[in-house]
Formats: sequence, C-alpha cells, structure tokens
Amino acid sequence: MLTSKTKATVKKIPLLKVRAGPREKDAWGDRLKEELKAMITYVNNNKENDNDWFFITPNADGTQWSGKCWIYHEMQKYEFQFNFEIPITYPVTPFEIVLPELDGKTVKMYRGGKICLSAHFKPLWSKNVPRFGVAHALALGLAPWLAAEVPNLVDAKLILPKTEQKSAET
Repeated sequence: MLTSKTKATVKKIPLLKVRAGPREKDAWGDRLKEELKAMITYVNNNKENDNDWFFITPNADGTQWSGKCWIYHEMQKYEFQFNFEIPITYPVTPFEIVLPELDGKTVKMYRGGKICLSAHFKPLWSKNVPRFGVAHALALGLAPWLAAEVPNLVDAKLILPKTEQKSAET
C-alpha cells in the first residue's frame, strides 16, 4: 500500500511516453532522454524536500546504471552500492535492482543481491508500461524496500552504520 507521501512524490515525476528498449536503437535514444529528464526532476524534487537519498549514473548507452543509496535509521546513516541492467525487453520487463553487499542477509532478496519487488512493485509496473521508468522504480521499489528492510537488518545486527563501517575497515 502506498502512503500519501509516496503518491505525492511519484505524481511529481514525469510520466514517460516512448515504448522502447535497448534493442530499438533509434527509439531507445528518445526513451533514454525521457528517463534522464524524469530522473533529474525526481532528484531535484528530493533535494527541494530535503529527501536526498541516492546518487546514480548510467553508462554511455543507458543500459547499465550504478550508484549509491542511503537511509537514516535511529539517527545513523546506512549506505549501500546498487546497480541494475536494463533488460532488452524493457520497458515491458522491469529491471532488477541489485544491492550486492546485502546479498544473503534478508529473505526479501534473491540470489546475487537482487531485491524482491515481485509482490508489490511488479504488478504496479506492468499496469503502467511505458509510463514508468527508472525514477519511478527507485521511488516505488528501492525506497520502500530500504525503509522496510534496513530496520530489520539493523535489529538483527547484520549491517552497520556508515561510521562504524569505516572504523571496522581500518
């Protein structure tokens, strides 16, 4: 179930129109422009609302994206690398978001660190093809997943805050 805050956030992300994936070379460029425009809007909206929670960059052809996301829980910052690859059947098939360092630490994750979005997000995605894109997946997939799973991982002492991660490395 989406909160009113999440719904308001998503409504501010532009919907996409181009129905093309990486194998439709000409149309993919147009789709990628829409994706980037939506992402810029989402990032700017987050910054305006003091809700900056990720950094992301695509490769040159827009088929692989990687970045860093973070969440605060009990006044501690938890930070994770994430990535995904755009499938050739995109946007009909959503991509799988991978948080490699959390692989095996929660049941809400598939092998390889792929977060489980099948029960809640994938049906929503399929109803909104081609209107949803990368920004929508982060807002409706990764953000709620982090909000639900990080507190459980902290309680189970499976992850450390960013400050403790650095001191454990030295």
